[in-house]
Amino acid sequence: MCGLCASRRGVLAGLAALGAAACTENAATGRRQLVLVDDAQLAGLADASWREMAAKFRPVADPTVQGRLSRIGRPLVEASGRTDLDWSFTVLDSPELNAFVLPNGRVGVFSGLMRLAGDDDELASVLGHEVGHIVARHPAERVSQELAVNAGVSIVQLLISGEAGQYADEIAGALGMGAVYGVLLPYSRNHELEADRIGVDLMREVGRDPRGAIRFWARMSAAAAGRPRPPEVISTHPADERRMAALEAAIGGAPT
Repeated sequence: MCGLCASRRGVLAGLAALGAAACTENAATGRRQLVLVDDAQLAGLADASWREMAAKFRPVADPTVQGRLSRIGRPLVEASGRTDLDWSFTVLDSPELNAFVLPNGRVGVFSGLMRLAGDDDELASVLGHEVGHIVARHPAERVSQELAVNAGVSIVQLLISGEAGQYADEIAGALGMGAVYGVLLPYSRNHELEADRIGVDLMREVGRDPRGAIRFWARMSAAAAGRPRPPEVISTHPADERRMAALEAAIGGAPT
């Protein structure tokens, strides 16, 4: 056996073994996940990200607005079982219609979205979705996917360099682009749908009306009407129609 062939087999076997060892079962999602990083590692990195966000978008000064967000979010965290994190809920001063969660449990909701949400159940659907990302370990899974894709492309580049010669970089670049559109973005869209479903379950547990999620996304869709949107295939988020259909199925108890 040639040395190069043995090296290739060894690298591929090592990569396969790493992937198998890093796959874990997640009861919330009902599927196995590739997790190469520890939640605690991500939480530490998220502290710095939060400081940057809070410097760019100042927290709203009104304590009533801040208190409303925390009042709605805290029961959802309790229901999720992820009370191991130091959760916080902060309204950030920006007209953007957006919200986010960091792996350390810090949730940011932009004031534009707060104004869009018609009632507490609609706002609870947003916060349940964000908590759902943590329950499903989406941050760790997404980082792990990116690490795996980057490692895989580098390995393929190494393996093909002998045959492809001067075209090795171009081929590796094409593989990388294919991985982004074929793996990472679809997984991101699936993460959004999973977080929606988990959020609906959490809303039920705390006595919120899960149909608030339908009302909220109808508002979001109307607010975005007329704005250019990328096709779903190159978007990190599912199309509104698909999202609404999945929410209806989750609320009705049908499989999504």
